[in-house]
Amino acid sequence: MTGGEPARYFFCHLQKTGGTAMFQRLREHFGRDGVYPQPDDQFTIEGVLDVDHVVRRFAEERDRIRVVTGHFPLCTVDLLGVPFTCFTVLRDPVERTLSFLRHQARTIDAPLAEIYEDPMRFDALIHNHMVKMLSLTADEMTHGAVTKVDFGPEHLDRARRNLRERIEVFGLQENLDEFCEELERRYGWDLGDPRFANRNFGEYEVDASLRRRIADDNALDVELYEFARALRAERRR
Repeated sequence: MTGGEPARYFFCHLQKTGGTAMFQRLREHFGRDGVYPQPDDQFTIEGVLDVDHVVRRFAEERDRIRVVTGHFPLCTVDLLGVPFTCFTVLRDPVERTLSFLRHQARTIDAPLAEIYEDPMRFDALIHNHMVKMLSLTADEMTHGAVTKVDFGPEHLDRARRNLRERIEVFGLQENLDEFCEELERRYGWDLGDPRFANRNFGEYEVDASLRRRIADDNALDVELYEFARALRAERRR
């Protein structure tokens, strides 16, 4: 409890980092109504992307909600009006992007490279996505996670600082179960058994040139990920 308020947690869910499995496990401990999005919002676009919607719903369900999840930038906590402990999971940017493209390819009959080149998807949910989610300010954010950003070095600097200072604990997607065990030890949660969600099915050929292009286009995310790996190793020591 802080100032009469119960402990609350904000999971900054970066796309294709194992966040859906994390959401399911959080429900194991906090219950369906204790984790946003609650059942009425879970399968709606606005429920997981619309910042105004989550702010409004939290105001309505504040007494019940203990964890806020969804594809909301970290700065969303500044709009919710009460303290939150923040955590997140990062992933290798090339693998994260390829996972996103494979997921899109399940409903779009197009090669991965063609999906990658779609300006709407690229600007909204691919281009330096992790840096965007951890660096946006409330003033800079216009459309939540799909805000188009003219990236500069200041965004990487801010993302690094926020990961170090505002995110209390973070994990890496390749060690997600280990991260869940860390959360259980730190906060006394019971997250249940490991879960697997939104796994990609089917084989998609990935040319080496596409991998290089993704790494080049998302250079800030690559730097942030390397920083996260080093910071996590340092903290573990």
